[in-house]
Amino acid sequence: MNSALKVFIAAALLAVPGAAHGQVTTELDAFWAEMSRTVEEGDFEGYGALYHPDAVLVMLSSGSVPIGNALDGWKQLFVDTQEGRAEASVEFRFTSRLNDTTTAHETGIFRYSFKPADGEAQVAPVHFESLLVKKDGKWLMVMEYQKSQATAEEWAAAK
Repeated sequence: MNSALKVFIAAALLAVPGAAHGQVTTELDAFWAEMSRTVEEGDFEGYGALYHPDAVLVMLSSGSVPIGNALDGWKQLFVDTQEGRAEASVEFRFTSRLNDTTTAHETGIFRYSFKPADGEAQVAPVHFESLLVKKDGKWLMVMEYQKSQATAEEWAAAK
């Protein structure tokens, strides 16, 4: 490995000191907890506020769409939850967390559950990646990539 590459790698490794990384991880944990809360309570406005206005949703099944289009499609699920016609929840586990003080790339599995009042729960564990930026002190998702369905074993292995 040449010396210039070694210097570049060393600089990259030192970009986020341990204490700053721990603080960022705590902030991101709060972001994901808020996402879970908004889903569980059916707080559509709060959920939408977690995304950057220009965010993109990527799904293998349907390509990429502006987050506004995706939110339009999900709105009734939130309304049903908020009005007691359904229960919903989402949990997150991570396999990789890369960040600095203003950007983050999070990889893992989310487990979304939706149960209509008169039906059975539907549970979907999904491999995902997200890109986030910190703007005006607030973390916002700029890209959500729902990659593929996860297995129960993969869910159990993620932290």
